[in-house]
Amino acid sequence: MVKKMGGVEKMDFELNEVGFDGSPPSVAKMQLFEHIGPLAAAAQSYSPKRACNRLLMSIYIVIFKARINVLLPFGPFAVILHYLTGKHGWVFFFSLVGIIPLAERLGYATEQLAYYIGPTIGGLLNATFGNATEMIISIYALKNGMIRVVQQSLLGSILSNMLLVLGCAFLSGGIVHSDKDQVFNKASAVVNSGLLLMAVMGLMFPAVLHFTHSEVQYGKSEVSLSRFSSCVMLVAYAGYLFFQLKGHHNIYRPVDEEEQQNDDVESDEEDAPEITAWESIAWLTVLTAWVSVLSGYLVDAIEGASEAMSMPVAFISVILLPIVGNAAEHASAIMFAMKDKLDITLGVAIGSSTQISMFLIPFCVVIGWIMGKEMDLNFQLFETASLFITVLVVAFMLQEGTANYFKGLMLILCYLIVAASFFEHIDPNFNNN
Repeated sequence: MVKKMGGVEKMDFELNEVGFDGSPPSVAKMQLFEHIGPLAAAAQSYSPKRACNRLLMSIYIVIFKARINVLLPFGPFAVILHYLTGKHGWVFFFSLVGIIPLAERLGYATEQLAYYIGPTIGGLLNATFGNATEMIISIYALKNGMIRVVQQSLLGSILSNMLLVLGCAFLSGGIVHSDKDQVFNKASAVVNSGLLLMAVMGLMFPAVLHFTHSEVQYGKSEVSLSRFSSCVMLVAYAGYLFFQLKGHHNIYRPVDEEEQQNDDVESDEEDAPEITAWESIAWLTVLTAWVSVLSGYLVDAIEGASEAMSMPVAFISVILLPIVGNAAEHASAIMFAMKDKLDITLGVAIGSSTQISMFLIPFCVVIGWIMGKEMDLNFQLFETASLFITVLVVAFMLQEGTANYFKGLMLILCYLIVAASFFEHIDPNFNNN
C-alpha cells in the first residue's frame, strides 16, 4: 500500500505471514528495508539540488573560508602586469605572493584527501603535493635552460623544510606543550636521516670530481656520474617507499599509538573532513593547474627581478622561492605540532626534504637528460657544504626522539645564518647557464 507522508510517497507492505525465506513478519520487514534503504539513500544523495549545494559549499570552504585567500587576486594581477607593463620586479613579486595561498590550499586539499586513504599514504601524498610547486617551477626553469635556478631552488626547499619549517613546528609545539618534551618515532627519523646523507653523498662526488680536476673528460664526466647516481637514487627512493608502505609498516606507527587513538576518538568531530574525497581530487587538479600558470610567469621574471631589486639570483632561488613553495608544509607542520602529532609533522617536513633530495632532484636530472639539458648533481661547493652541515645539524636534533621549543629556536637561527650567507653569495656559474 502507498501512503503519503510529508509530501513523500512511501510504500508500506503488509507482511502478516512470512518473509522472503519463511521468516517471521518483523524479520521480513527488516529484509525489505535492507534492500530498499540503500537505493533510496543513493537517489537522494545524487539529486541535482543536493549536488549544486554541495558544490557551493565546497567552493566556500576552499576559496572563501580561509583568510589567506585574500592573496589570491595577486595571481591574476601578475598576469595582467606581465602583458601591460613588462616590469619584471612587480611581476615576480605578484606571482610570488599569488602562489602562497595556492600552495597552502594544495596542502589543505591533500590533508582532506588523507582522511580517506589513511595516515601513511596520506603523509606521502601530503609531501608529494606539498612539493608540486617546486616541481612545476623546476620544470619551467629547466625548460628555459636555467639549470642553476633549478639546483638552487631545490636545495633551498630542502634547507627550508629541515630548518625553517621543522624549527617553527618545534617552536610552536613546544610553546603550546611547554610542560613536557614532545616525543616522536625515532626509527622513522633515523631512516630519513640516512636517506638524506645518501643524497648528500650523491651531490658531493660530482662536486669533488669537478673541483679536484680529476675528470676523465672535462665537463662530461660529472654529467655522466650525475645521471648514473640519479638513477641509483631513484631506485633507492622506490625501495624506501616499498619499505615504508609494505615491508616495515609497523616501524612508522606513531609512539603512544593507543593513547593517540583514544584522543582521536574524543576529537572526531574536530578532525572530521570538510570536503569529500572526489572534491579533494578535483581541487588538487584545479590548484595545480593554476600554480603551473603562475610558475611560468615567475620563472620568466627571476633575472629581471634580480636586477630590479639588486638582489642575488642565488638568494632569490634558495630563500624566496622555497619559502613560497613550502607554505603548505609550513602551515600543516605547525598545525600538527600544536596538536602534539609530531610524527605527522616529521612526515611532512623531513619526509618532504627526503622526497626532494631522493626523488625530485634525480628526476630533474633525468628530465634534463631527456630535454638535452646538461642538468647535473654538481651543486657547487658552497651549496653542497650548506646541505651537508644542515643534514648533520638536523640529524643530531632528531637522534633523541624528543622535541621542544629550544630545539625549534636553534633550527630557526641556523636558517637565518644560511639565509644571510646566500644573501652575500654571488654565484659565479649563473651567467654560464
